[in-house]
Amino acid sequence: MGYKVAVVGATGNVGREMLNTLAERNFPVDEVFAVASKRSAGTEISFGEKTVLKVKDLETFDFTGIDIALSSPGASVSKAFAPRAGAQGCVVIDNTSYFRMEPDVPLVVPEVNPGAIAGYTKRHIIANPNCSTIQMLVALKPLHDAFKIKRVVVSTYQSTSGAGKAAMDELFDQTRGIYMNEPIGKTQNKFTKQIAFNAIPHIDIFMDDGETKEEWKMVVETAKILDPAIAVHANCCRIPAFIGHGEYVNIETEKPITDAAARAALKKAPGVSVVDMREPGGYVTPVECAGEDNVFVSRIRADKSVKHGLSFWCVADNLRKGAALNAVQIAEVLARDYLKK
Repeated sequence: MGYKVAVVGATGNVGREMLNTLAERNFPVDEVFAVASKRSAGTEISFGEKTVLKVKDLETFDFTGIDIALSSPGASVSKAFAPRAGAQGCVVIDNTSYFRMEPDVPLVVPEVNPGAIAGYTKRHIIANPNCSTIQMLVALKPLHDAFKIKRVVVSTYQSTSGAGKAAMDELFDQTRGIYMNEPIGKTQNKFTKQIAFNAIPHIDIFMDDGETKEEWKMVVETAKILDPAIAVHANCCRIPAFIGHGEYVNIETEKPITDAAARAALKKAPGVSVVDMREPGGYVTPVECAGEDNVFVSRIRADKSVKHGLSFWCVADNLRKGAALNAVQIAEVLARDYLKK
């Protein structure tokens, strides 16, 4: 016997990827519902190779009898609908930022803190972390277990898909426009600066202390998911790539750490692929991780500026492990351990 699953925000980049991931991983569904805003209601969307779903209107959709909702409709929409769905008995796995830091809502990366899923019973809501936090913590977990991380400094190189389809379109239109000698201003809507052939050190809003909210998310989410004793400093940058986030991560540990020992720990870790050849091309880039499920770690080397230091590069598909896949993996643990049918 399978589950009834609703995908909320089904017509967006992440929603479509959620549907694809459910189908690819053969999640045990009896019925799947595609749910989105009123303007998308009635349109058709694919689930798997043979099934076409007609999109339902979120405003009128009844979650009674729905076991799990995978949600990525935007924070303000989740704020309104998720408590209603939870009250109707549906467990909402929400990809937006709205519930992440609420103390009675679990914030989960299955490879890192799967036990936190048990807390879903408080509100019937589980939060999916920020994409940049997810891939970093998948890589940090085995290193923290083995060497106890004291401090992390991370610099991200995040693709435009992290800001939605309109952002990807802006990169495409600006790139084409530059070759056609068209003014950038005609296509600059989503970003504060030109994104084509550029890098923008600004993701999300600025906060009073000068960091952006994206950077703040990486700090507070690491504390909630992995260990509040770890000091984190994040620098987040948008780059002209369509899919795939890159991160350079420097860590300082309490126990002695070597690149060989770190590489061995990472190779054993679930969800991690180590591709680290010290030669031209012996590393993974954002383009190469698109469509892949794992976090790829390369450029592992000692950081000699501190007593016990290590530096590495990691990339992941931000629409998959950074969003849709992580949500589906949470649903798999939820179904296996808590909602057994």
